[in-house]
Amino acid sequence: MSVTLNLVTEPNSVPVDEFEYIFEETNRNSPSSLYIKGPYLGAEVVNKNKRKYPIDELRPEVDRYINEMVRTGRAMGELNHPTTAEVDLERACHLITELSENGNVFYGKSKILTTPCGHITRCLIQDGVKVGMSSRSLGTLEEHSDYNTVKNLKIIAIDCVADPSYSEAFVNGILESKQWVLQDNGKFEEVYERFEKGIKDLPSKGVEAHLREQIIKFIESF
Repeated sequence: MSVTLNLVTEPNSVPVDEFEYIFEETNRNSPSSLYIKGPYLGAEVVNKNKRKYPIDELRPEVDRYINEMVRTGRAMGELNHPTTAEVDLERACHLITELSENGNVFYGKSKILTTPCGHITRCLIQDGVKVGMSSRSLGTLEEHSDYNTVKNLKIIAIDCVADPSYSEAFVNGILESKQWVLQDNGKFEEVYERFEKGIKDLPSKGVEAHLREQIIKFIESF
């Protein structure tokens, strides 16, 4: 049985001023390392997108992300949110080194990478630009009268963005045009890719019937 998930990007609900930018030097002959530290994820609060993350949903997923990504040195984030359910190594700008819970907030620390996007991030901070962190996840939305509850959460990345607390660009963070299917083996497949593969595997006579079936399913998903 497969589950269709939406890509969800979230503004951080706390002011970007709560983020610290830390320069650490190992010795005089080596360039300093730059770290960002602050609140990365929050639960049990209806955010600006009118979405709520139950702590019982967020905590186990953060634990998984810590074990599989942070502790293995793979918890990279990009500069700004892309519209994909994977991290583009060419756009990686920071690596999360710490992530821990305090109440209903998860605080993190990231090292700015020496990649091109990491260099841009470093220059922005050195020039006085305020940046923060914003989550990118897959999930389903359970509708209520005045907000939606996020379920079946799967954290993809925590990206570095311009101040999401004040920018209107992050108010509508859910990208309805992008959907993924959670397979039985735990892997994600974009709906369009599944549709395209299905057509290639069909004999020429079955394409029309397959198209009709998929269009009906697409309409019923709204």
